[in-house]
Amino acid sequence: MSQPNSSELIVLKHLWSAGPQSAREVHQAVGPGQGWKPSTTRTVIARMEEKGWVERQDMHGMAVFSAVLDRTATLGGLVRHLARQVLDMDGPIPAALFAESPHLSDAELDELDAIINAAEDETKGGKS
Repeated sequence: MSQPNSSELIVLKHLWSAGPQSAREVHQAVGPGQGWKPSTTRTVIARMEEKGWVERQDMHGMAVFSAVLDRTATLGGLVRHLARQVLDMDGPIPAALFAESPHLSDAELDELDAIINAAEDETKGGKS
């Protein structure tokens, strides 16, 4: 599965913390800081819906969107990609590096560590 780009990640982070939101609510929260027009926010959300990363529900006649992608698994994939493909790191990746992130609880940090290093173990197992 491909990883979210920076625009998609901004929307995901908002939905993970805020819960289901209309496109207008998402735009009001993240659009101005990104210099986005409302149509840009709607386009990002529509593309994410096509990818299956957000789902649309109709609530009281209004379309609201919620994140389908798991926060910890998604962030784990991004960390793994950064460490392996960008920084050419080898060996275990310490999830504690992200302990100060407001986006992860202690339990999610433990889960992130397991995700990052389990994927590494699977990769090494496949190379043997």
